[in-house]
Amino acid sequence: MHLVVLFLIPCAIATDTSTAALQKEIDALRSEMSVQRQLIVAQMALLTSRKSAASRSLMSTSELVSATELLNENVVNMTADISKLKEADLSFSGALDSAWLCLCGALVMFMHAGFAMLETGSCRAKNAQNVLMKNLVNVCVGTIGWWILGWAFAYGGPYDADDALENGFIGAGGFAGEGFVDYIDTGIAPLELPLTEGATQSTMLSWFFQWAFCTAGATIVSGGVAERVKSPSYAAYAFFMTSFIYPVVVAWTWGYGWLSSVLGVGTMDFAGSGIVHLTGGISALAGTVILGPRAGRFDPDRESEFEAHNLPLVVLGTFILWFGWYGFNPGSTLGISSAETGALAAQVAMNTTIAAATGGILVFTIRYFILKKYDVGGLCNGILAGLVSITAPCGNVESGSAFLIGIIGAFVYQGASMLLQKLHIDDPVDAVPVHGACGIWGVLAAGLFDWGLDVDHFHGWSGFSCMTKDDGSCQTGIGGTAIAAQIILVLAVIAWAGTWSAIAFGVLKVTKILRIEEEVEAAGMDAAHHSPSKAYDIQRLEGP
Repeated sequence: MHLVVLFLIPCAIATDTSTAALQKEIDALRSEMSVQRQLIVAQMALLTSRKSAASRSLMSTSELVSATELLNENVVNMTADISKLKEADLSFSGALDSAWLCLCGALVMFMHAGFAMLETGSCRAKNAQNVLMKNLVNVCVGTIGWWILGWAFAYGGPYDADDALENGFIGAGGFAGEGFVDYIDTGIAPLELPLTEGATQSTMLSWFFQWAFCTAGATIVSGGVAERVKSPSYAAYAFFMTSFIYPVVVAWTWGYGWLSSVLGVGTMDFAGSGIVHLTGGISALAGTVILGPRAGRFDPDRESEFEAHNLPLVVLGTFILWFGWYGFNPGSTLGISSAETGALAAQVAMNTTIAAATGGILVFTIRYFILKKYDVGGLCNGILAGLVSITAPCGNVESGSAFLIGIIGAFVYQGASMLLQKLHIDDPVDAVPVHGACGIWGVLAAGLFDWGLDVDHFHGWSGFSCMTKDDGSCQTGIGGTAIAAQIILVLAVIAWAGTWSAIAFGVLKVTKILRIEEEVEAAGMDAAHHSPSKAYDIQRLEGP
């Protein structure tokens, strides 16, 4: 028994030792399992979250089709809304531009009243009615000439891909309004639809605005040949001027002909110092030289006979012309549908005002030093000289430059006026000094005073920005080239308008239908050719 017990004791000890080791191993295994369990729980949680996200993103085929249709519908609606918004914006821009140009064109047209008053007051009373009639006929005949031929020669195209006139010389489409509108199934389309950027103005709008400029250019000639030209002959010339001479000059320049890109820079004549005023001024010079002076004009004993007979009309005409110039110059932005264009129009208006005032007061001062008396007529012509001088550069110069341009314009006018007197060239209203000489100066000033950086940059038609290269950077070293282009413009206008006007007046003179008879000139055209026989019927009121 004792032996059994002794035998079992070692076994028990051995068993206890084995059990302790096993327990230790079990505890270690439990600890490891606990760690593994924690890892499995974490992985299950991650897997569950991923499955949940996947279940939320996945749709059935029908659900996917429905969602796609809804998305497409929203995109279509949004695109339609954007298109309507763009169309409305373009339509509003077109309406704004149309209102602006109709207003400015009407202002320019109203300048004819100013020309009529100024010319009538500057001439003798015995021809007042004839002068008024001639100004009215000029507008009527000029309108017909511009409609039948003038517009087509000026803007009729065709144009190439770069919008340049293909032949560079003269337009060839749009005679008598042909092609101004399109005929469609539902009626007439004045514009190409749908509207696109840069194509929101009708051809009729441009025709109207440019018509006002055309007839104004012809009226300049009227003043130079006043009091001795036959009315029917002048009407024939006015038709020729508005249907051929002036439109070709426009085709070369504003119509994107050869002068618009000459020397790679092109010419800058914002509102027409050269295109309108020089064309009219050089034509007036040709007419007055071929006609010859009025009988007795340079006879010292008869000098007082040729003074302005009605200064109130001269002053009224000057104010009307100055007022109309705010259609002439600011209107030449050709639109006002953007903030930048509006700012440019304002800059142009300010420059116009400064140059006019400067030119007027300086000529007035010069005349006072010469005559030792106040010369209201000189003040009026000085204002007009400043206006003509700033017409070309008004869109690319600063206000300080406009002031200087007005100063120089005053001296240019005064010098040209004195030169005509010395040469015995009879210009009743000083049309040649005002529009011809100051027109030349205005074109040159647009190159000389351009607000580009020194002479390195040139803005020209780019407005507030410099002329740029293809990469968008400013062109450099083109200031001198731009001035040369301006000189070419001056020479081209003088050669073209001067030559054709000389031919026209020459033919009329050779055929003996240009100048009125001596007896008619002595009596006055009102008494000889008009009914009633005088423009004024003012009775002297005498006291008792």
